[in-house]
Amino acid sequence: MTADSAAPVIARSAAELRAAVSGWHRAGDRIGLVPTMGALHEGHLALAAALRQAGMNRVMFSIFVNPTQFAPTEDFSRYPRREAEDLAKLAACGADLAYLPAVEEIYPDGFAFSIVPSGPIVADLEAAVRPGHFAGVATVVAKLLIQAAPDLAAFGEKDFQQLLVVRRLVRDLDLPCEILPVPTVRDRDGLALSSRNAYLGTPQLAVARRLNRILAEIAADPSRLAAGPDRLRDAGFDAVDYLVLRDAETLAEPAPGRPRRLIAAVRLGATRLLDNLAVP
Repeated sequence: MTADSAAPVIARSAAELRAAVSGWHRAGDRIGLVPTMGALHEGHLALAAALRQAGMNRVMFSIFVNPTQFAPTEDFSRYPRREAEDLAKLAACGADLAYLPAVEEIYPDGFAFSIVPSGPIVADLEAAVRPGHFAGVATVVAKLLIQAAPDLAAFGEKDFQQLLVVRRLVRDLDLPCEILPVPTVRDRDGLALSSRNAYLGTPQLAVARRLNRILAEIAADPSRLAAGPDRLRDAGFDAVDYLVLRDAETLAEPAPGRPRRLIAAVRLGATRLLDNLAVP
């Protein structure tokens, strides 16, 4: 890591961001980006560490709660926003820049375009549960990659379908950036770290930590998949949106010899939890 605990440069406009980034490019720096919606935790900071390990000597974070990926019934208004705490964490991890745009900076008055993914990769799972979600994700990620011009952008594997959508976005639109997938960071009990975990009270956290344990048992023996939804409900989850075994690269039904991924989304009160595991 090249940076110390100095506060990161703060950019609130695309012009300020580009001014900083263009100077780094001229200096020959390799630049990494961690796109986030804030409420940062150790999972986000692990993405920065992975970028450093991949040779990026400049690491920047974007913090933007993107309204276009939330449905009207979802938690946009109450999504945790903790700018001061986030900036302190970025200083501690040695981030070089924090991009904190307002909604009007990303979606100016009269904004009229969006990127709508199609094909098997968005045929179901989150795309079915949250219609329009991936159009919002693809549009904002494309804008961030264009504005920030990173060499490498890191995305966690916890939101596995999102990771595949972003990789396809970069490939299909020939964006000059590589995507670095980073394994899910978990607490000591196996719960995948997520900003939405802040919504869970102590009794709900105890239930939430059963999700990974049940998935691990199914991943070790996929014959248990059919009984999985009942097991999750018996463990205390209020609903199971999906629990599926899919091809790890296309999200199609898995074929023999192909890499597989066990993917789940469950509900606990008003909170949705996502998790996934590689299946040998």
